[in-house]
Amino acid sequence: MGMTRRTLLTGSAAAGLMWTPIGRLADPGPEPPGFPADIPHERRTYLNWSGETVADDVWTASPRTPADVVTLANWAHARGWRLRPHGFRHGWSPLTLAPGDDADVVLLDMTAHLTAMSMTAADEVRVQAGASMESLLTYLEEKGRGLAHCPAPGDLSVGGVLAIGGHGTAVPATGETRAPGTTYGSLSNLVTSVTAVVWDGSSYALRTVPRSDPDAAALLTDLGVLCLVEVTMRVGVNANLRCLSRVDLAASELFAAPGTDGDTVESFLDQAGRIEVIWFAFTTHPWLKVWSVAPTRPLTSRPVVAPYNYPFSDNIPRPVAEVAGDILSGQYYLAPVLGQLQYDATVAGLTASVSADLWGPSKNLLLYIKPTTLRVHPNGYAVLTRRADVQWVLHEFATEYERLLKAYAAEGRFPVNGAVEIRVTGLDVAADAEVPGAEPPLLSAVTPHPGFDAAVWLDVLTLPGTRDANAFYADLEAFCYAAFSGGRALTRVEWSKGWAYTPAAPWTNQPLLTQTIPASFGPSWDRAVSELSALDPHGVFRNGFVDALFS
Repeated sequence: MGMTRRTLLTGSAAAGLMWTPIGRLADPGPEPPGFPADIPHERRTYLNWSGETVADDVWTASPRTPADVVTLANWAHARGWRLRPHGFRHGWSPLTLAPGDDADVVLLDMTAHLTAMSMTAADEVRVQAGASMESLLTYLEEKGRGLAHCPAPGDLSVGGVLAIGGHGTAVPATGETRAPGTTYGSLSNLVTSVTAVVWDGSSYALRTVPRSDPDAAALLTDLGVLCLVEVTMRVGVNANLRCLSRVDLAASELFAAPGTDGDTVESFLDQAGRIEVIWFAFTTHPWLKVWSVAPTRPLTSRPVVAPYNYPFSDNIPRPVAEVAGDILSGQYYLAPVLGQLQYDATVAGLTASVSADLWGPSKNLLLYIKPTTLRVHPNGYAVLTRRADVQWVLHEFATEYERLLKAYAAEGRFPVNGAVEIRVTGLDVAADAEVPGAEPPLLSAVTPHPGFDAAVWLDVLTLPGTRDANAFYADLEAFCYAAFSGGRALTRVEWSKGWAYTPAAPWTNQPLLTQTIPASFGPSWDRAVSELSALDPHGVFRNGFVDALFS
């Protein structure tokens, strides 16, 4: 890799276009002092999803059992080391590794062994934290169960998804009633109990916390500051879904002012409740996906028996790769060309793969992003609002996004060469867990706020290291916090993505980190910090970035 340890990359060429797998170092060097010899461990290269965070000599252990994690926690406490659990490294924010972390850290690869799952009841599954979302959904499908929505990649660990409050896209359509065992909020809201390694007063030990326990609220979305080893979750009866793609609708119509007739996002939410908009930079017509519950196959739909049904998206077309490579080499002015190429590839690909109208079991429609897709850097926010104000939020955001993009382009600056991605969910209503006394996750981006019942998820994607991207993100972030400041809507960060921007880098805006972000959670923030600190008073499972965030 040729990089120094714990380096946050700023050069786009080093990130590249494709995934570079984790690797074992040929020369492991001296072991951590007194490391438990019977737990597999080695030094590895760590690389996150976009290639922006890389560490080339990190000790990584592969605990085989929850008891191994306990052993490692007590070893780390005694030796002054830290542990950071990780899944498939499909994230961007420095919650796992960050610049400036001290050298005494061991990563825990939860995916190697901690992957077991079983049904504890017809509507409840027990799953270990290292299991992938694809394996969990496949297992549930075999049992006639599924989720109402979930993140699009299958290569996410269950523990990783819960740590950051992972989500898909779903609100109730007009006249729709929530099915038992499902939620319109984050996946964390489905948890009925969690088993974690915590301090018991004299040592680290396993503790199972039921959802009715007040401590559960902090553990449900813990930002990875503790090590969850197993959870039980509510699951609903599996549903067949239809996914209809549209590429013929103009952004001006989809994001029209509220009250406008026509094919607005609002109209599709009323019809189906489940949408995603992918709007490539400098193009006029987004790719709109609309999912709907469809027990029987519509005549025009192609049945699918496996996930990942958009090969043109999961495998970079050659013209797109060539222009993306030119941009990575410094020709940022090609952003409009790349945007149009991506749109054209989508239009052609939907036709060639006969994937504009799909139908099948939920897993096959909800999972659609492979590791082979284009690697990008996204910012990420959840804008909480009333369901009736979702169209207003989208209109305000789209208007400002286009204004900023055009203003930058007029100055010869092209900071965005990816797409805007938009999804809409409900909030974490604790009653969805069907556990008496349950509370919502304290640090979920969609933990409830008075008067709101929906969240608009906004991500803007660009190739890592694109010139002026951080400045653009900082400007757009400032707009979101000003326009959606708590009256008609409220901005919160999406933990796994980019946020707290300065023109220099993400996660460096100190007023946002120390004031604005905590304030957006209200009293939940201080309670979560206090409870998580009590469960790990020695900070064994933290890093320097989280220490500063929680200070």
